[in-house]
Amino acid sequence: MKFEKTFGETIRNLRLEKQLPLREVAEALSIDTSMLGKIEKNSRKPTKQLIEKIAKYFNVSDKDLLIAFLSDSIAYQVMDEQDFATEVLKVAEKKVKYLKTQKTS
Repeated sequence: MKFEKTFGETIRNLRLEKQLPLREVAEALSIDTSMLGKIEKNSRKPTKQLIEKIAKYFNVSDKDLLIAFLSDSIAYQVMDEQDFATEVLKVAEKKVKYLKTQKTS
């Protein structure tokens, strides 16, 4: 799965590839049509459980969808820091590795 699009765009593309109406997918996921529309427009964040349901419904990896969702969250947080966004991401990667070692200690 490619990750350059937003999470919402990814969900919308999955739905359109199967030529499914918003209403039908929302019903299958047991959510309101308006909520799914907002998720596709990136104005509403899904829960981890909903992401897993979406993955199962479209028969895609829940890990891939979670990566798409989490990377959006990080990108939105650092995108206004254009001068050093890349540096922030590199430091964050190192901190994740460090924090994982602290967890296992």
